[in-house]
Amino acid sequence: MKRLQNLLLILLLSASWLTSYATPDTTKLYRNRPASLGIIGDTADVKTPTKLGLVMMGGGKDVDGAFKWMLNQSGGGDVVVIRASGTAAYNPYIYELGKVNSVETLKIDSRELANNDTVANIIRNAEMLFIAGGDQSNYMKYWRGTKTMDAINYLLNKKHVPVGGTSAGCAILGGFYYSGEIASLTADTALANPYHSLVKLYNNDFVHAPYLQNVITDQHYVTRSRQGRHVVFLARIATDHHADIKGIAVDERTAVCMDEKGQAMVIGSSKAYFLLPDANKAPETLAPGKPLTWNQNQQAIKVYEIQATPDGAGHFDLKKFDLSKATGGNWQWWWVQDGVLRM
Repeated sequence: MKRLQNLLLILLLSASWLTSYATPDTTKLYRNRPASLGIIGDTADVKTPTKLGLVMMGGGKDVDGAFKWMLNQSGGGDVVVIRASGTAAYNPYIYELGKVNSVETLKIDSRELANNDTVANIIRNAEMLFIAGGDQSNYMKYWRGTKTMDAINYLLNKKHVPVGGTSAGCAILGGFYYSGEIASLTADTALANPYHSLVKLYNNDFVHAPYLQNVITDQHYVTRSRQGRHVVFLARIATDHHADIKGIAVDERTAVCMDEKGQAMVIGSSKAYFLLPDANKAPETLAPGKPLTWNQNQQAIKVYEIQATPDGAGHFDLKKFDLSKATGGNWQWWWVQDGVLRM
């Protein structure tokens, strides 16, 4: 009996020894790394060949295929996830999806942390960056005008690595963006009064993603019926900023993946939309306190819809918005009459 007990003790100690080596120790690491919620994988920095990529994910369930696409663009280097709230749940999820040296999550929930040199350098050393969901007004409040913002733009425009975001993380990738301050804006509210206090739009002062500087994104698109508010965003930006604005909209469980040449496909299980207003077809009624009318003979906004697949479907040129190159989807016309969206 005693021999059996000794054997069991040896087996338990062996299992504990193996586990300590098989599971990365995150506790010691993040204590010396401001904002870190932990790291999984090899802690030594690596340099891998990377390609620029942009992933605009619509929220809800994460899209495995989009993350695998980003990992391929990263060359299997170091992945950094940034957020202003939440946990390090992305660490094991991303680590198990494909070849990757390490995954680390940073919770940057103050301007002090966003301006910390160590935090900024962790981001700069990444071969892939993912911006988690949450509240984009917090990202603006904490990150805009800081070293974290500079590090994000360095990855996009100098180092050329894949950068993605879901929900709020997707919202800040466009050159124009809805802040999400105070409360979430519904389509009915926006269409009834495009100058409602909740319609807070900003331009070109945060993230400078290639090919997206005249784009505003929207997420949870079909699930939360956000088409109408997105159209209001386009109307306001075209009129107030005199911009040749475009829209990219992504539903939940879906991602638009754009490569280094500005060519996009759609991965996931729902739909993505590319909205292209004609700069010569302004809204007929766009004024404070009045419902939007943007009819233009029922051809106010040209829209291309692509149904996603797990391996990627369709093609859309985001570099030049060359409509002749759009494939795998279908064209539609959207218009608004007296605050009611027609599709």
